[in-house]
Amino acid sequence: MKIAMVAACPFPWPRGTPIRAHRMAEALGQRGHDVHVVTYHLGDAMRTRHVTVHRIAGPAIYAHAAPGPTLTKLALLDPLLTRKLRSVLRGGHFDVIHAHHYEGLLCGLLARRRHAPPLVFDVHTLLESELPSYSAIGRSLMKRIGRALDRLLPAYADHVIAVSEDMRRELERLGRVSRSQLSVISNGVEADHFCSDTAEPMRNVIVFAGNLAPYQGIDLLLRAFARVRQEVPAARLHLLTDGDFNPLRPLAEMLGIASSIEAMAVDYAALPQALRAATVLVNPRPVCSGVPQKLFNYMASARPVVSFAASAALLEHEKTGLIVSDGDIAAFAAAIVRLMRDPALAARLGKSARLLVSKHYSWDQVAARVEQVYAHVLASTRHASDDVPRIVL
Repeated sequence: MKIAMVAACPFPWPRGTPIRAHRMAEALGQRGHDVHVVTYHLGDAMRTRHVTVHRIAGPAIYAHAAPGPTLTKLALLDPLLTRKLRSVLRGGHFDVIHAHHYEGLLCGLLARRRHAPPLVFDVHTLLESELPSYSAIGRSLMKRIGRALDRLLPAYADHVIAVSEDMRRELERLGRVSRSQLSVISNGVEADHFCSDTAEPMRNVIVFAGNLAPYQGIDLLLRAFARVRQEVPAARLHLLTDGDFNPLRPLAEMLGIASSIEAMAVDYAALPQALRAATVLVNPRPVCSGVPQKLFNYMASARPVVSFAASAALLEHEKTGLIVSDGDIAAFAAAIVRLMRDPALAARLGKSARLLVSKHYSWDQVAARVEQVYAHVLASTRHASDDVPRIVL
Protein backbone atom coordinates (compact mmCIF):
# COMPACT_ATOMS: atom_id res chain seq x y z
CA MET A 1 0.00 0.00 0.00
CA LYS A 2 0.98 3.63 -0.45
CA ILE A 3 0.53 5.50 2.82
CA ALA A 4 0.55 9.25 3.52
CA MET A 5 1.43 9.59 7.21
CA VAL A 6 0.86 13.00 8.84
CA ALA A 7 3.03 13.97 11.82
CA ALA A 8 2.40 17.52 13.11
CA CYS A 9 5.57 17.52 15.20
CA PRO A 10 9.35 17.41 14.88
CA PHE A 11 10.24 14.18 13.07
CA PRO A 12 12.05 12.08 13.98
CA TRP A 13 12.39 13.26 17.57
CA PRO A 14 13.00 11.43 20.89
CA ARG A 15 9.61 11.74 22.59
CA GLY A 16 6.22 10.01 22.52
CA THR A 17 4.25 11.20 19.46
CA PRO A 18 7.26 11.48 17.09
CA ILE A 19 8.60 8.11 18.25
CA ARG A 20 5.29 6.35 17.57
CA ALA A 21 5.01 7.93 14.12
CA HIS A 22 8.68 7.22 13.32
CA ARG A 23 8.81 3.57 14.41
CA MET A 24 5.41 2.76 12.92
CA ALA A 25 6.37 4.29 9.56
CA GLU A 26 9.69 2.48 9.59
CA ALA A 27 8.10 -0.89 10.46
CA LEU A 28 5.44 -0.50 7.75
CA GLY A 29 8.16 0.37 5.25
CA GLN A 30 10.16 -2.70 6.24
CA ARG A 31 7.04 -4.78 5.60
CA GLY A 32 7.00 -3.59 1.99
CA HIS A 33 4.69 -0.57 2.04
CA ASP A 34 5.47 2.77 0.39
CA VAL A 35 5.35 5.18 3.34
CA HIS A 36 5.48 8.97 2.92
CA VAL A 37 5.68 11.04 6.11
CA VAL A 38 4.52 14.66 5.85
CA THR A 39 5.88 16.64 8.78
CA TYR A 40 7.38 19.84 10.19
CA HIS A 41 10.70 21.32 9.11
CA LEU A 42 12.20 20.26 12.44
CA GLY A 43 13.71 16.89 13.29
CA ASP A 44 16.76 14.68 13.33
CA ALA A 45 18.20 13.10 10.20
CA MET A 46 16.13 10.17 8.93
CA ARG A 47 18.38 7.17 8.50
CA THR A 48 16.22 4.64 6.69
CA ARG A 49 15.53 3.80 3.07
CA HIS A 50 12.04 2.55 3.92
CA VAL A 51 10.39 5.97 4.45
CA THR A 52 10.16 9.13 2.33
CA VAL A 53 9.97 12.35 4.38
CA HIS A 54 8.26 15.50 3.06
CA ARG A 55 8.96 18.60 5.18
CA ILE A 56 7.25 21.95 5.18
CA ALA A 57 9.26 25.03 4.31
CA GLY A 58 9.00 26.25 7.90
CA PRO A 59 10.59 29.44 9.22
CA ALA A 60 14.25 28.88 10.07
CA ILE A 61 13.92 31.10 13.16
CA TYR A 62 11.30 28.76 14.64
CA ALA A 63 13.14 25.93 16.39
CA HIS A 64 10.66 25.23 19.21
CA ALA A 65 10.55 21.46 19.61
CA ALA A 66 8.78 21.19 22.96
CA PRO A 67 5.43 19.39 23.12
CA GLY A 68 2.12 21.19 23.32
CA PRO A 69 0.17 23.68 21.21
CA THR A 70 1.60 27.10 20.43
CA LEU A 71 0.17 30.00 18.44
CA THR A 72 2.94 29.59 15.84
CA LYS A 73 2.16 25.91 15.36
CA LEU A 74 -1.58 26.45 14.99
CA ALA A 75 -1.44 29.62 12.90
CA LEU A 76 1.61 28.96 10.72
CA LEU A 77 3.08 25.45 10.84
CA ASP A 78 -0.16 23.48 10.64
CA PRO A 79 -1.52 25.44 7.63
CA LEU A 80 1.85 24.88 5.93
CA LEU A 81 1.59 21.19 6.80
CA THR A 82 -1.92 21.03 5.32
CA ARG A 83 -0.65 22.61 2.11
CA LYS A 84 2.30 20.21 1.93
CA LEU A 85 0.04 17.20 2.49
CA ARG A 86 -2.33 18.40 -0.24
CA SER A 87 0.64 18.69 -2.62
CA VAL A 88 1.90 15.19 -1.72
CA LEU A 89 -1.56 13.69 -2.25
CA ARG A 90 -1.79 15.33 -5.69
CA GLY A 91 1.55 13.76 -6.61
CA GLY A 92 0.22 10.21 -6.88
CA HIS A 93 -2.38 7.68 -5.81
CA PHE A 94 -2.41 6.93 -2.07
CA ASP A 95 -4.37 4.12 -0.44
CA VAL A 96 -4.73 5.68 3.00
CA ILE A 97 -3.96 8.80 5.06
CA HIS A 98 -2.68 7.98 8.54
CA ALA A 99 -2.90 11.07 10.78
CA HIS A 100 -1.13 11.13 14.14
CA HIS A 101 -2.74 13.01 17.03
CA TYR A 102 -5.29 15.83 16.74
CA GLU A 103 -3.23 18.34 14.77
CA GLY A 104 -2.41 15.63 12.24
CA LEU A 105 -6.13 14.82 12.01
CA LEU A 106 -7.06 18.45 11.34
CA CYS A 107 -4.38 18.75 8.66
CA GLY A 108 -5.56 15.52 7.06
CA LEU A 109 -9.19 16.65 7.02
CA LEU A 110 -8.34 20.05 5.60
CA ALA A 111 -6.11 18.55 2.90
CA ARG A 112 -8.66 16.03 1.63
CA ARG A 113 -10.48 16.66 -1.62
CA ARG A 114 -12.84 14.65 -3.79
CA HIS A 115 -11.82 11.02 -4.32
CA ALA A 116 -9.55 11.28 -1.30
CA PRO A 117 -8.22 8.07 0.31
CA PRO A 118 -9.73 7.02 3.65
CA LEU A 119 -8.33 8.70 6.75
CA VAL A 120 -7.16 6.75 9.80
CA PHE A 121 -6.82 8.84 12.98
CA ASP A 122 -4.13 7.66 15.40
CA VAL A 123 -5.11 9.26 18.72
CA HIS A 124 -2.25 9.21 21.24
CA THR A 125 -3.97 10.96 24.12
CA LEU A 126 -7.30 12.65 24.79
CA LEU A 127 -7.40 16.45 24.79
CA GLU A 128 -9.55 16.54 27.92
CA SER A 129 -6.55 15.31 29.90
CA GLU A 130 -3.82 16.95 27.81
CA LEU A 131 -4.90 20.56 27.23
CA PRO A 132 -5.16 21.61 30.93
CA SER A 133 -1.49 20.73 31.45
CA TYR A 134 -0.46 23.42 28.94
CA SER A 135 -2.50 26.20 30.56
CA ALA A 136 -1.50 27.97 33.77
CA ILE A 137 -4.95 29.55 33.98
CA GLY A 138 -8.40 28.37 33.05
CA ARG A 139 -7.68 24.67 33.54
CA SER A 140 -11.36 23.88 33.97
CA LEU A 141 -12.18 25.73 30.75
CA MET A 142 -9.40 23.96 28.85
CA LYS A 143 -10.69 20.63 30.11
CA ARG A 144 -14.17 21.40 28.80
CA ILE A 145 -12.77 22.51 25.45
CA GLY A 146 -10.69 19.37 25.25
CA ARG A 147 -13.70 17.19 26.03
CA ALA A 148 -15.74 18.90 23.31
CA LEU A 149 -12.97 18.32 20.76
CA ASP A 150 -12.64 14.68 21.87
CA ARG A 151 -16.34 14.25 21.18
CA LEU A 152 -16.37 16.11 17.84
CA LEU A 153 -13.19 15.53 15.85
CA PRO A 154 -12.58 11.73 15.83
CA ALA A 155 -15.95 11.15 14.13
CA TYR A 156 -14.61 12.80 10.96
CA ALA A 157 -12.08 9.99 10.46
CA ASP A 158 -12.94 6.75 8.67
CA HIS A 159 -11.32 4.77 11.49
CA VAL A 160 -9.75 5.60 14.85
CA ILE A 161 -6.76 3.86 16.42
CA ALA A 162 -6.50 4.34 20.20
CA VAL A 163 -3.29 3.51 22.04
CA SER A 164 -5.06 2.03 25.08
CA GLU A 165 -8.24 0.18 25.95
CA ASP A 166 -9.24 2.95 28.38
CA MET A 167 -9.02 5.48 25.57
CA ARG A 168 -11.10 3.29 23.27
CA ARG A 169 -13.81 2.96 25.90
CA GLU A 170 -13.89 6.71 26.48
CA LEU A 171 -14.16 7.51 22.77
CA GLU A 172 -16.97 4.98 22.43
CA ARG A 173 -18.71 6.39 25.48
CA LEU A 174 -18.63 9.90 24.00
CA GLY A 175 -21.00 8.48 21.43
CA ARG A 176 -19.86 9.74 18.02
CA VAL A 177 -17.49 6.90 17.05
CA SER A 178 -18.95 3.41 16.78
CA ARG A 179 -17.22 0.29 18.06
CA SER A 180 -16.65 -0.91 14.48
CA GLN A 181 -14.67 2.30 13.80
CA LEU A 182 -12.35 1.82 16.78
CA SER A 183 -9.22 -0.29 17.22
CA VAL A 184 -6.62 -0.47 19.99
CA ILE A 185 -2.97 -0.62 18.93
CA SER A 186 -0.45 0.14 21.63
CA ASN A 187 3.10 1.37 21.11
CA GLY A 188 6.06 -0.89 20.52
CA VAL A 189 9.67 -0.94 21.66
CA GLU A 190 13.06 -1.93 20.27
CA ALA A 191 13.67 -4.53 22.96
CA ASP A 192 17.07 -5.56 21.61
CA HIS A 193 18.26 -1.96 21.70
CA PHE A 194 17.44 -1.64 25.40
CA CYS A 195 18.98 -4.95 26.42
CA SER A 196 22.42 -3.68 27.38
CA ASP A 197 24.42 -5.87 29.71
CA THR A 198 27.27 -3.35 29.86
CA ALA A 199 25.76 -1.32 32.69
CA GLU A 200 25.13 -2.52 36.22
CA PRO A 201 22.69 -0.66 38.45
CA MET A 202 24.19 2.00 40.67
CA ARG A 203 23.20 2.18 44.30
CA ASN A 204 20.42 4.56 45.27
CA VAL A 205 20.01 6.20 41.85
CA ILE A 206 16.49 7.12 40.72
CA VAL A 207 16.08 7.84 37.00
CA PHE A 208 13.40 9.69 35.04
CA ALA A 209 13.67 9.88 31.23
CA GLY A 210 11.57 12.32 29.21
CA ASN A 211 10.67 15.94 28.67
CA LEU A 212 9.87 18.24 31.59
CA ALA A 213 6.45 19.44 30.43
CA PRO A 214 3.95 20.01 33.26
CA TYR A 215 1.93 16.88 32.43
CA GLN A 216 4.92 14.70 33.34
CA GLY A 217 4.40 15.36 37.05
CA ILE A 218 7.99 16.36 37.80
CA ASP A 219 6.84 18.54 40.68
CA LEU A 220 5.30 15.45 42.29
CA LEU A 221 8.50 13.51 41.64
CA LEU A 222 10.58 16.18 43.37
CA ARG A 223 8.33 16.11 46.43
CA ALA A 224 8.50 12.31 46.50
CA PHE A 225 12.28 12.42 46.13
CA ALA A 226 12.51 14.73 49.14
CA ARG A 227 10.75 12.02 51.18
CA VAL A 228 13.06 9.35 49.75
CA ARG A 229 16.06 11.39 50.90
CA GLN A 230 14.73 11.32 54.45
CA GLU A 231 14.89 7.51 54.35
CA VAL A 232 17.93 7.12 52.09
CA PRO A 233 20.16 10.21 52.45
CA ALA A 234 22.53 8.97 49.74
CA ALA A 235 19.78 8.84 47.10
CA ARG A 236 20.27 10.78 43.88
CA LEU A 237 17.84 11.71 41.11
CA HIS A 238 18.95 11.68 37.47
CA LEU A 239 16.72 13.44 34.93
CA LEU A 240 17.53 12.22 31.41
CA THR A 241 16.14 15.13 29.42
CA ASP A 242 16.87 17.86 26.93
CA GLY A 243 14.40 20.07 28.79
CA ASP A 244 15.23 23.08 30.93
CA PHE A 245 15.31 22.24 34.63
CA ASN A 246 15.67 25.88 35.74
CA PRO A 247 11.91 26.53 36.15
CA LEU A 248 11.81 23.59 38.59
CA ARG A 249 14.97 24.55 40.46
CA PRO A 250 13.25 26.87 43.00
CA LEU A 251 11.05 23.97 44.12
CA ALA A 252 14.08 21.68 44.39
CA GLU A 253 15.93 24.29 46.45
CA MET A 254 12.92 24.85 48.69
CA LEU A 255 12.78 21.07 49.31
CA GLY A 256 16.52 20.96 50.01
CA ILE A 257 17.27 18.44 47.27
CA ALA A 258 18.77 20.56 44.46
CA SER A 259 22.32 19.33 45.09
CA SER A 260 21.17 15.70 44.73
CA ILE A 261 19.61 16.18 41.29
CA GLU A 262 21.42 15.93 37.98
CA ALA A 263 19.72 16.85 34.69
CA MET A 264 21.49 15.61 31.57
CA ALA A 265 20.77 15.17 27.89
CA VAL A 266 21.11 11.56 26.73
CA ASP A 267 20.67 10.59 23.09
CA TYR A 268 18.84 7.48 21.96
CA ALA A 269 22.03 5.47 21.45
CA ALA A 270 23.15 6.06 25.05
CA LEU A 271 19.69 5.75 26.64
CA PRO A 272 19.79 1.96 27.28
CA GLN A 273 22.98 2.20 29.31
CA ALA A 274 21.63 5.18 31.26
CA LEU A 275 18.42 3.29 32.10
CA ARG A 276 20.25 0.11 32.99
CA ALA A 277 22.39 2.09 35.43
CA ALA A 278 19.31 3.03 37.50
CA THR A 279 18.34 1.45 40.79
CA VAL A 280 14.73 2.48 40.17
CA LEU A 281 13.00 4.00 37.14
CA VAL A 282 10.10 6.37 37.80
CA ASN A 283 7.01 7.45 35.86
CA PRO A 284 5.32 10.24 37.88
CA ARG A 285 2.68 11.19 35.30
CA PRO A 286 -0.61 11.43 37.27
CA VAL A 287 -3.03 12.00 34.37
CA CYS A 288 -2.77 10.01 31.15
CA SER A 289 -5.28 8.53 28.73
CA GLY A 290 -2.62 6.64 26.76
CA VAL A 291 0.57 4.73 27.53
CA PRO A 292 3.83 6.76 27.73
CA GLN A 293 6.60 5.56 25.43
CA LYS A 294 9.02 5.85 28.32
CA LEU A 295 7.19 3.03 30.08
CA PHE A 296 7.97 0.65 27.20
CA ASN A 297 11.63 1.73 27.26
CA TYR A 298 11.80 1.32 31.03
CA MET A 299 10.36 -2.18 30.89
CA ALA A 300 12.65 -3.24 28.03
CA SER A 301 15.68 -2.18 30.09
CA ALA A 302 14.81 -4.79 32.77
CA ARG A 303 14.97 -2.31 35.63
CA PRO A 304 12.16 -1.96 38.20
CA VAL A 305 9.53 0.74 37.65
CA VAL A 306 7.41 2.83 40.02
CA SER A 307 4.45 4.55 38.36
CA PHE A 308 1.27 6.41 39.15
CA ALA A 309 -1.78 4.37 38.15
CA ALA A 310 -3.09 6.64 35.37
CA SER A 311 0.01 6.11 33.22
CA ALA A 312 0.72 2.50 34.21
CA ALA A 313 -1.63 0.68 31.84
CA LEU A 314 1.14 -1.69 30.75
CA LEU A 315 2.19 -2.64 34.29
CA GLU A 316 0.76 -5.20 36.70
CA HIS A 317 1.28 -4.33 40.35
CA GLU A 318 3.81 -6.54 42.15
CA LYS A 319 4.45 -8.52 38.93
CA THR A 320 6.00 -6.12 36.41
CA GLY A 321 6.26 -2.98 38.53
CA LEU A 322 4.91 -1.09 41.52
CA ILE A 323 1.80 1.05 40.96
CA VAL A 324 0.57 3.71 43.39
CA SER A 325 -2.54 5.88 43.46
CA ASP A 326 -2.38 9.01 41.33
CA GLY A 327 -0.83 11.95 43.15
CA ASP A 328 -0.02 9.96 46.32
CA ILE A 329 3.45 11.36 46.92
CA ALA A 330 4.03 9.41 50.15
CA ALA A 331 3.17 6.09 48.49
CA PHE A 332 5.35 6.93 45.47
CA ALA A 333 8.31 7.62 47.75
CA ALA A 334 7.66 4.47 49.80
CA ALA A 335 7.62 2.31 46.67
CA ILE A 336 10.98 3.75 45.57
CA VAL A 337 12.53 3.11 48.97
CA ARG A 338 11.13 -0.43 49.00
CA LEU A 339 12.86 -1.27 45.72
CA MET A 340 16.11 0.34 46.88
CA ARG A 341 16.10 -1.91 49.95
CA ASP A 342 14.99 -5.10 48.19
CA PRO A 343 17.31 -5.88 45.24
CA ALA A 344 15.72 -9.31 44.75
CA LEU A 345 12.28 -7.77 44.25
CA ALA A 346 13.75 -5.12 41.96
CA ALA A 347 15.43 -7.76 39.80
CA ARG A 348 12.29 -9.92 39.61
CA LEU A 349 10.03 -7.04 38.57
CA GLY A 350 12.54 -5.82 35.97
CA LYS A 351 12.98 -9.26 34.44
CA SER A 352 9.22 -9.88 34.21
CA ALA A 353 8.62 -6.48 32.64
CA ARG A 354 11.24 -7.05 29.96
CA LEU A 355 9.83 -10.49 29.16
CA LEU A 356 6.37 -8.98 28.63
CA VAL A 357 7.37 -6.22 26.20
CA SER A 358 9.87 -8.41 24.35
CA LYS A 359 7.20 -10.99 23.64
CA HIS A 360 4.20 -8.82 22.78
CA TYR A 361 5.27 -5.27 21.85
CA SER A 362 7.66 -5.20 18.92
CA TRP A 363 7.13 -2.50 16.31
CA ASP A 364 6.72 -5.18 13.65
CA GLN A 365 3.76 -6.56 15.62
CA VAL A 366 2.37 -3.02 15.80
CA ALA A 367 2.74 -2.61 12.03
CA ALA A 368 0.97 -5.93 11.40
CA ARG A 369 -2.03 -4.70 13.43
CA VAL A 370 -2.02 -1.40 11.53
CA GLU A 371 -2.11 -3.36 8.26
CA GLN A 372 -5.27 -5.09 9.49
CA VAL A 373 -6.86 -1.68 10.17
CA TYR A 374 -5.95 -0.47 6.68
CA ALA A 375 -7.45 -3.60 5.11
CA HIS A 376 -10.64 -3.16 7.15
CA VAL A 377 -10.96 0.51 6.22
CA LEU A 378 -10.33 -0.07 2.51
CA ALA A 379 -12.90 -2.86 2.47
CA SER A 380 -15.55 -0.81 4.27
CA THR A 381 -15.15 2.63 2.65
CA ARG A 382 -16.93 2.23 -0.66
CA HIS A 383 -18.85 5.49 -0.38
CA ALA A 384 -18.89 8.12 -3.11
CA SER A 385 -16.45 10.98 -2.84
CA ASP A 386 -19.27 13.44 -2.07
CA ASP A 387 -19.97 11.46 1.11
CA VAL A 388 -16.42 11.88 2.46
CA PRO A 389 -16.63 14.04 5.63
CA ARG A 390 -14.26 16.94 5.20
CA ILE A 391 -13.49 20.44 6.35
CA VAL A 392 -12.81 22.99 3.62
CA LEU A 393 -10.55 26.02 4.08
